[in-house]
Amino acid sequence: MTCHAATAPDGGPGADLSARFARDVVPMVDRLYGAALRLTANPQDAEDLVQETILRAYTGFHTFREGSNLTAWLYRILHNTWINLYRKRQRRPNEVPMEGVTDGEVLRFRHALRSAEVDALEALPDTEIKEALADLREQYRIVVYYADVEGLSYKQIAEITGTALGTVMSRLHRGRRQLRASLRQVAEQRGLVSETVQ
Repeated sequence: MTCHAATAPDGGPGADLSARFARDVVPMVDRLYGAALRLTANPQDAEDLVQETILRAYTGFHTFREGSNLTAWLYRILHNTWINLYRKRQRRPNEVPMEGVTDGEVLRFRHALRSAEVDALEALPDTEIKEALADLREQYRIVVYYADVEGLSYKQIAEITGTALGTVMSRLHRGRRQLRASLRQVAEQRGLVSETVQ
């Protein structure tokens, strides 16, 4: 891959492009990481995904039209990169040599085997909320995440996920409905709402 004008030491057009990239894209890395955690459910994979996304965004930044939606452009790159990495992993599953590893060692280091999604859900204030979010099917969880956590529009989510606008709307509706039903049961158990209200 070549980057057309990203590292011009003479202060030419490439320096302007690099400065714009640093100003506009670099501050969004934490948001991209949050989305990557939701997609990969693993901190190391999320870091790799963000790194690859930033690399691809940097090499293609000369094609980005200033004034366009940078957030949607970056999330689209992130999502496409995730799909490509996921497909590659499907063709070649992870292999971990286990010779010489005892059961005791596995138990001692089990905390390191937890996924980032588990860590993120545990940061929520209530166990039932964590469980309700974790129970959503992946296609719903991703759309709910982009809409309700990242605050993206339906159109942006459609662009990022490569799905039709109507599909995004229906998945968001279904995901929210499932969350509402799960959380309603919790509210009823705690006496916060009446069981007769539908």
